[in-house]
Amino acid sequence: MTIKWVKVDPLVMNGEPFCYGSRLTVHQLLELRRNGYTLTDILTDHPELRTLGIATAFVYAAEHRDRYAAFFAEDGSLLGPGYTTDEARILPSELRVPGIVVGATATVVGATATVDT
Repeated sequence: MTIKWVKVDPLVMNGEPFCYGSRLTVHQLLELRRNGYTLTDILTDHPELRTLGIATAFVYAAEHRDRYAAFFAEDGSLLGPGYTTDEARILPSELRVPGIVVGATATVVGATATVDT
């Protein structure tokens, strides 16, 4: 079974895209990140979320940049701390997007993320 981590339902959360298994919208998740919440902070406060689901929400925001423009820096990266390279290692390669999922100071090399020095 494949889970659709970001859902849009006009009858749920007034049609605002939300994270599967929670009442947290993509917008609210981006607010948390912009306010300095790390992945650990988010998972501690919202244990119903999953690492993969949060990453998918960040990629969803990047794909709908017009809707979430206030959460992007001038360089195109999402504001706030992203996943560390260690946190991103468990993600499929298509979700290890530098500046969107992985922190803006990291780059993805092959199947692993490494920090620029």
